[in-house]
Amino acid sequence: MKIKILKSDIQLENDRVLLVPFDNVRNEELKDIIFDNEIWKFMGMRVHNEQGLKNYIAKTIKDKNNRLCYPFLIIDKETNKVAGCTRYGNVDAANKKCEIGWTWLGAEFQGTGLNKACKHELLNFGFETVGFKRIQFCTDKENLRSQKAIENLGAMKEGVFRNNNIAPSGESRTDIYYSILKEEWNAIKDDVFPEFLTY
Repeated sequence: MKIKILKSDIQLENDRVLLVPFDNVRNEELKDIIFDNEIWKFMGMRVHNEQGLKNYIAKTIKDKNNRLCYPFLIIDKETNKVAGCTRYGNVDAANKKCEIGWTWLGAEFQGTGLNKACKHELLNFGFETVGFKRIQFCTDKENLRSQKAIENLGAMKEGVFRNNNIAPSGESRTDIYYSILKEEWNAIKDDVFPEFLTY
């Protein structure tokens, strides 16, 4: 497993999306899309103003530097705009697994196919370059849109984790976990992502 590659500058792209490391000057462009309460409804945090954006950027970079995650800026190649963020998190090198998540897109980029293009690059790189054997996804029980999007990736629903985290409001939230395994990836790639095949 090539876990050390997560210490380098990673850039992933296809015809639709470009993913660049979050610690990029373009992260300041998030201000054009980030102040939307709907984005943060299920995210476990809120970004309401310029100070909140500064805090979000600083914490994301700190978590990357502490190797808690590898975050990316999502750039829409059709408009060359910063469209949102995503990351590899909960990286467990010993067990060759990680989680793809903490993903959000500005309202104008939702439902455009950008998320699917992004997930293809992250899954493909995770399985075929890094060498993960399991990649999981987690979403709030109430986030039906996210659940549908994950299921459309070909991920298997594994279980419900009750009172799995505390929302900013102080209430306990229940999460649903999904996964894709390395041995499932080739079939999923062919069935779910045919537009990104290069052979």
